[in-house]
Amino acid sequence: MLVATASLGLIAPIAAQASDVINLEGMNDYNRSKKSSSNRFDSNTFVNEVNEDLAVLKGRVDGLEAQQNNFEAGSFSDTTVLTGSAVFAATAIDGISKVQPLASESLQTMYTYTMDLNTSFTGDDNLYVRLRTGNGKVKSGETATGSFYQKTAAYHTDTYSGGVDSLAVDKIWYTTPIGSSEKWTATFGPKIENYYMYAAPVSIYRPGFHKAFKLGSMSGAFGASTKQGFGVKYVGDNGFAASTNIVSEGGSTTDGFFTKEDGSKWDTMLAYTKDQYHVSLTLSQQDNDWSSYSYYATSTAKADADADATAYAARAYWRPLDSGTATPEVSVGYDVISFDGNASGKVDEATSYFVGLGWPDMFQDSDYIGLGFGQPLKSTSTVGGGTAGDDALSPFLWELTYSFKVNDSMTMIPTVFGGSDVVSATDQDIFGAALTTKFKF
Repeated sequence: MLVATASLGLIAPIAAQASDVINLEGMNDYNRSKKSSSNRFDSNTFVNEVNEDLAVLKGRVDGLEAQQNNFEAGSFSDTTVLTGSAVFAATAIDGISKVQPLASESLQTMYTYTMDLNTSFTGDDNLYVRLRTGNGKVKSGETATGSFYQKTAAYHTDTYSGGVDSLAVDKIWYTTPIGSSEKWTATFGPKIENYYMYAAPVSIYRPGFHKAFKLGSMSGAFGASTKQGFGVKYVGDNGFAASTNIVSEGGSTTDGFFTKEDGSKWDTMLAYTKDQYHVSLTLSQQDNDWSSYSYYATSTAKADADADATAYAARAYWRPLDSGTATPEVSVGYDVISFDGNASGKVDEATSYFVGLGWPDMFQDSDYIGLGFGQPLKSTSTVGGGTAGDDALSPFLWELTYSFKVNDSMTMIPTVFGGSDVVSATDQDIFGAALTTKFKF
């Protein structure tokens, strides 16, 4: 009896499982049917029913897999593209302590880590977000002391000006076509700079160390400052392009947009660009002591508190038909800025120039030799006559750089650079060397 009971216990679940797959009731019905005795069981009698049940089970499994795939796809938009980069840099600069007494002439290093996210909702628009962290901006109290954060003398092109070692939203804006035309686009965002909304690239020189040499020099009209802003751009099929945009400090404070207290920068550009050359003219109207041009300026070329400024930037570049020859690419820039509201004896007008020579693909594909030099923004006249403090200066900045790819994702950029009278005194001469390594993924 014990054996019989145990056997029944084992057989019962097997029978239950079999009944889920094989239609036992159908088999009984078959036996009770009044069909001709010529019908007999064979190997195909119940195959169809078994196959139907298996098909149902497979359909349920496929449905679960599809739901899982949809869940995974929805967890990160398939229209979002994430790219990133990391920058390691090391530099030593002789004479930097003359420019900034708290800066050190010893070998220093820094890093920057960046994540770029681009999301499209319609296929024609784009939401851009840049997350960044780094340690190039070293402070002692409220004074920047690192060798990567000294405007004009030594501000690395990849220095992160946010908090040290803190990952944050560094840029965010949205771009969309205006109407059905692809020639007109609008851009707006809470963290953006004017030059991201310009009508066309204005320089093809690739800086090795100096951020001051971006955009044909970040001087009177092209200084950068991340604020709230918006703009409109037109790019025609015939090479002509135009843009107008504004960034504002007051948009995130109680001062508000377009008020008397608001500090703002409004840039308007007209450009003509072909494959081999470009020319452009930009008007920049700056309110309430806007001083982002200090990337490439002496210390006296600045606005007093509440003073306004008007600047013009002329840019041009030309490149030969073939790269890898002795004939260089040439980028040039000239800026003039005039101030309204400065006190007597302060700067009334200042000018700067820049020349960038480049030799791409000289020794191997994608390498680049660059030579950049020029005069930072310097006073040419003062309010009420007299001197502005830098009349005796002959400010000059230069760099010689070589960029080459170690592999598709890694680029190394050794650079030597220097300058004379770079900020505020005739004995502020510098000479430095840097090695920058960039990783892209």
